[in-house]
Amino acid sequence: MQFRSILYPTDFSASAQEALPYAVKLAHDSGARLLILHAVETLGPENVTYGEAVSLPQPAAYQERLWQDLRQIHIPDPHIRVEYLLSEEEPVAAILRTAAERDCDLIVIGSHGRHGLRRFFGGSIAEQVVRGATCPVLVVKPSDKSKPIAEPEATAELSR
Repeated sequence: MQFRSILYPTDFSASAQEALPYAVKLAHDSGARLLILHAVETLGPENVTYGEAVSLPQPAAYQERLWQDLRQIHIPDPHIRVEYLLSEEEPVAAILRTAAERDCDLIVIGSHGRHGLRRFFGGSIAEQVVRGATCPVLVVKPSDKSKPIAEPEATAELSR
């Protein structure tokens, strides 16, 4: 399967970091563009809502720090075209919108591996993305830290 555009959403967590090598390998093998997306909702004291849907954006210093964090994700392969994207939306909405608008062929996302009540109440971003995406989604499950990380084929599941 050849990909032209791969979306890698990140929240900078360990599980997101485990998904990055898969996205990089697939982008390299396909000659695909790699979109690295970080979505953060505009929450906190710097976000004041008036009326129905008017809110103030995050302060410039906070946005700049997010851009710096995002650009810290260095892709050592100079042949991979990388675009960094920052969104001030709810993560699932940002991922699905970006994948659709940028005509992504694949989304590679890490899973936090929540189970039971934590999953029921907190939901699973990866699961919501799988359910809402119009392209294939590769969900990389957290590895067992007591074992070496297996080859990509052994720890990932492909949907659609």
